Amino acid sequence: MLVHAPPRVTPPPSLPSAVLFACTHNALRSPMAAGIMRRYHGTRIFVDSVGVRPRETDGFMIAVMDEIGIDVTRHRSRAFEELEDGYFDVVVSLSPEAQHKAVDMTRVMACDVEFWNTFDPSLIEGARAVRLDAYRAVRDQLERHILDRFPVPRMGRV
Repeated sequence: MLVHAPPRVTPPPSLPSAVLFACTHNALRSPMAAGIMRRYHGTRIFVDSVGVRPRETDGFMIAVMDEIGIDVTRHRSRAFEELEDGYFDVVVSLSPEAQHKAVDMTRVMACDVEFWNTFDPSLIEGARAVRLDAYRAVRDQLERHILDRFPVPRMGRV
């Protein structure tokens, strides 16, 4: 009689307890990523965002996040130096400038630094519709990347 071994089940990757998203200005890409991460993981994972040279929150970013039900109107851009808590399991850099800053910041930390080079849609010129489409593309790319890297735990079967 042929006995089959039970199928191998690959355990889901363990989720970090704290993630920092960083970009150049903390006005667009990193707040988008933080908002999406909070949508899927709520308070299960501490999420924050910063920039190398903060500037005013981007209005197009607010608009495209509102389209998917994520309110980022209270976001205030902050610099790395303004972080209240310096402990993160993962720092995700979304721009080359933020990557350099993240590597410097984490030299003495036990922390993973990941570089997700993400296009800056504020560089797109043209009609409002064209610009919004560029922001949507970045938002959707970040959402896919977040769900691939930080999957939502499945509920157990009853």
